[in-house]
Amino acid sequence: MLHVKNDIQTDSQEVTDVLTLTEDTCNLIVWNDEVNTFEWVIDTLMEVCGHAQEQAEQCAYLIHFQGKYAVKNGSYDVLKPQCDAITERGINATVEIIAG
Repeated sequence: MLHVKNDIQTDSQEVTDVLTLTEDTCNLIVWNDEVNTFEWVIDTLMEVCGHAQEQAEQCAYLIHFQGKYAVKNGSYDVLKPQCDAITERGINATVEIIAG
């Protein structure tokens, strides 16, 4: 996302446009379903996202009880391949941009 910042110098009354490029932060969301087992989701989170056993278990319970859960955050370029790997295993997942 491209942001434009206007800096006004009070002593010289110059206006300077500064362009800054910021990378949007995203969430990798995994959605609950009635098909996949806890074990399959836990194994997937460990293998695809690099979660430890305990972290993957906690995520699986949150997914189950909340209907979805952000299992990881980061840049789109990092999360998209992980999202694809999760969906290839039959688990519903999406990448969502965090509004900022």
